[in-house]
Amino acid sequence: MTRILACGAFLKNSACLLDTATPQAPRWSRVHGDLSDPAACAVLEQSVLDLLAQAGGPVDAVAHDLHPDFFSTRLALRVAGERSIPSIAVQHHHAHAAAVLAEHGLHGPVIALTLDGVGLGLDGTAWGGELLWVHGARCERVGHLAPLALPGGDVAAREPWRMAVALLHASGQADQIVPRFTPVVGETAARTVQAMLARGLNCPQTTAAGRWFDAVAGLLGLSVRQDMEAQAAIALEQAAARHLQACGGALAQRTDPALAPVDAAGCIDLRPLCRPWAQWSSPSPAQIDAAAAQFHLALADALVARAAQVARVRGVRSVVLGGGCFFNRILAERCVAGLQAQGLRVHTAQALSCGDAGLALGQAWVAAQQLAQAPQSMDSEETAACA
Repeated sequence: MTRILACGAFLKNSACLLDTATPQAPRWSRVHGDLSDPAACAVLEQSVLDLLAQAGGPVDAVAHDLHPDFFSTRLALRVAGERSIPSIAVQHHHAHAAAVLAEHGLHGPVIALTLDGVGLGLDGTAWGGELLWVHGARCERVGHLAPLALPGGDVAAREPWRMAVALLHASGQADQIVPRFTPVVGETAARTVQAMLARGLNCPQTTAAGRWFDAVAGLLGLSVRQDMEAQAAIALEQAAARHLQACGGALAQRTDPALAPVDAAGCIDLRPLCRPWAQWSSPSPAQIDAAAAQFHLALADALVARAAQVARVRGVRSVVLGGGCFFNRILAERCVAGLQAQGLRVHTAQALSCGDAGLALGQAWVAAQQLAQAPQSMDSEETAACA
């Protein structure tokens, strides 16, 4: 029997206590919200104390996100230090996959599609459009979306027009930036972001699917700035749904693989799909809706193609879907149908959230697997999973 406390993610934080003697009944804290709010941090700290008091015995380790600056990470390190137990860092997308594995009681190797807005990757960059091979505490990146720049860093996640500009720059269409976005945000802003991208100034790279949704929504004129998380992605999904409803649904549509090619390393390049849209001057609402649907279907089909390819090579029969982008019904249903058509078993979050609110269970599950596989190597020092 092993007890693991997990301190959860930065966004939609919740903590979890997993007892391997009763793996189907983890104890959860409330959802605290985002840890940018000091009040949420304070409530998380109290929730951790409450979970420790409910443990019914000593806790064997504390699991947390790979990002060193999160309050949840610092809290986990402090708790582990005070109790002289291991602290185990779990990569964000490994934890998303593991949350589904834990919920379904799966233990064999799987391919995981983990799509969200951000999570620190093993290479120190921002991930979020990931295909992983996962087997317990082990995971390997076997594919990802092509990276886009984040002009201005975190502000780009709040301003989809910036991601659209980054997409134009990455597509070799930088000459379209100023004429296209001057009427939207003003010439000074458009030229400033263009210059940032040209010089690589404050433009970290990300593979996040959430930022690709933002970029396409911005390029199609569906969102300039968003007041709440995923507002641009929701607008893009709604546009796609309008088109698909009029055309017989997602399963009736076909896509051209050349528009979202997957290279030998598993990098999915959506730029060929998006390039024609930069040439539009005054698209009709129907054209915008059709483009939104094409993006959803091409993305899903490329993910399915790469997952099926890796599954065949590695002899894997199961795929799990995790991360907040799978709240998108079109994306989720297209992926599930495509994977099942390839003869693969597909597992998704059921009682748990597929987003960050369910992440702590995945952290705890990975940590428990790591303890079980290598108990002799564990001590009170920091240990990383998915390395």
